[in-house]
Amino acid sequence: MTSDTRTPALYIPHGGGPCFFMDWTMGPADTWHAMADWLRSIPDLAGPNLESILVITAHWEQDPVMVSASETHDLLFDYYGFPPHTYELTWPAPGSPSLARKVIDALGAAGINATADHTRGLDHGVFVPMKVAFPDADVPVVAMSLERGLDPAEHVSIGRALAPLRDEGVLIVGSGMSYHNMDSFMTSRALDDSNTFGGWLDRAIASPPEQRDRMLTEWSSAPCARACHPREEHLLPLMVVAGAAGSDQGSIEFEDVVMGAKVSSYGFGVG
Repeated sequence: MTSDTRTPALYIPHGGGPCFFMDWTMGPADTWHAMADWLRSIPDLAGPNLESILVITAHWEQDPVMVSASETHDLLFDYYGFPPHTYELTWPAPGSPSLARKVIDALGAAGINATADHTRGLDHGVFVPMKVAFPDADVPVVAMSLERGLDPAEHVSIGRALAPLRDEGVLIVGSGMSYHNMDSFMTSRALDDSNTFGGWLDRAIASPPEQRDRMLTEWSSAPCARACHPREEHLLPLMVVAGAAGSDQGSIEFEDVVMGAKVSSYGFGVG
């Protein structure tokens, strides 16, 4: 395939719990509206060759990497303290055992151990944003864990191994948040920290691929890095997506100030 027909790779914010499916009271009622509107644009960004979706989720860590391989998925309501109806949400997107096998084989060929999971439901890092983006649940979805060691270089390598899937209509999605300090949302320092680190992240994504990957593997030395990510699980899906980008230039696809912090989405091979 050419760059005109290759499916993009996206790093997306998945919001806060089931935030898109409730009346938000922890701040302005429209806190998540702009993000939801952007998530609804993902099918158009994916393009006409979309066949299936691989979501690398910040809410699943395993050693070795695990890949959902069932025909159907339950939902895993791994959030707490939200309205009762948010624990009754449905999103019956089919799984894809064949895509799961391709993922496992691609990783294995690169010397990365991975195995199939037939029982785990889709966590909220998968089903919440995908329910917004694909409300008809008509595109097969496979979820993939992070590698428990949380090594950024390892996750870039994982992405590189998965890059050929983009030529088979697979939309590779890293689901996390570019700012994820739960103790600092809605505090006076959140915006300054997120603007500083977010600006660095914007520059990294816009850099030539080799420099981009090097910067991302050294992310913890960036200004305000640990202030924005005391633990890096919500950033590492970006490393996978960047690895899957290959030579594609990165772009800022969305940014907003949410709960007092700058939050961004990045794309590769978009447009």
